[in-house]
Amino acid sequence: MGLSILHAIESRIKELEQRLPELTAQPDLAEFWDKTLTEEKAAAWNHSREQVASPMLQTTVYKAIYAGYAETSVHGWFMTPATPIRRPLPCIVMFHGYTGSKGMPEDYASWLLMGFAVFAIDVRGQGGETGNALTQATGMTKGWITQGIDDKATCYYKAITIDGLRAIRFAMEQPEIDPERIIVMGTSQGGGLALVTTALQPKVKVTIAAIPNMCNMDHGLLNSTSSLTEASEYVSRFPDKLDEVLTTLSYFDAMNLAERITTPVLCSASLKDSVCLPEAIFSAYNRIPGTAKEMIVYPFNGHWTGPDHTRAAYTFICKHMD
Repeated sequence: MGLSILHAIESRIKELEQRLPELTAQPDLAEFWDKTLTEEKAAAWNHSREQVASPMLQTTVYKAIYAGYAETSVHGWFMTPATPIRRPLPCIVMFHGYTGSKGMPEDYASWLLMGFAVFAIDVRGQGGETGNALTQATGMTKGWITQGIDDKATCYYKAITIDGLRAIRFAMEQPEIDPERIIVMGTSQGGGLALVTTALQPKVKVTIAAIPNMCNMDHGLLNSTSSLTEASEYVSRFPDKLDEVLTTLSYFDAMNLAERITTPVLCSASLKDSVCLPEAIFSAYNRIPGTAKEMIVYPFNGHWTGPDHTRAAYTFICKHMD
């Protein structure tokens, strides 16, 4: 019986490793992102930070605010350890999961104790302090992801991607931080943002994308129980909008952007995950070029990682930090 289970797991993983569905990228994908990134660099940029009290010993904590997309102020915690692994500091830019927030500074104590600075932000409009000034011309279903989903130029995914890129920019510009040693990290929604921002910001040193969303989203629209159910409900109400929705999602799909990734990537997938489907994750991971990538598979997990994931991430970062 044990051998039978092992064989089933090995066969399943082998099947996933060979998964290469047809890309959904539109002909102007590169043009869209070239234009968007050019506009982003030219946009108004300001940020501030203020030191705040913290229960953590030998850690300096700042409340940070920076200019996000569409005149939205994004809030975050910028934290530095008293005992860094090197100076200037490497910094982990942290993106949270859907409906979550940046949490509290002490949530990042393990990474600070390991000698990293951390910059953790709120994803706009969700469970933190950050609002959302993105305008919309049409209605939306519950949640956030259907805001502006008819058009790549106005959609929520564009806003959070640019917010994510600006979080990386904030970290790079802090005087304590080595801009050549930025680690981007996230789980679920945060893992998807980690992959997409890495594809668009090649100066990222290492990426940790745990059970990432925003991968093979047309497959997820039909099969996932994730935030993409909001898009499913939207096209259920407005079936004539299906083509527009699929087209919009394609510009922010890590599967379509994966070939732009030159950064070492540690990814993970859980075989019993109905939220971020392993099929979708492997569809993006398999298209990341090169050999500086690793996948951790959790055969018996749902939408969570294993107890050793932080240590595995630390080991991978150190391996590629040089």
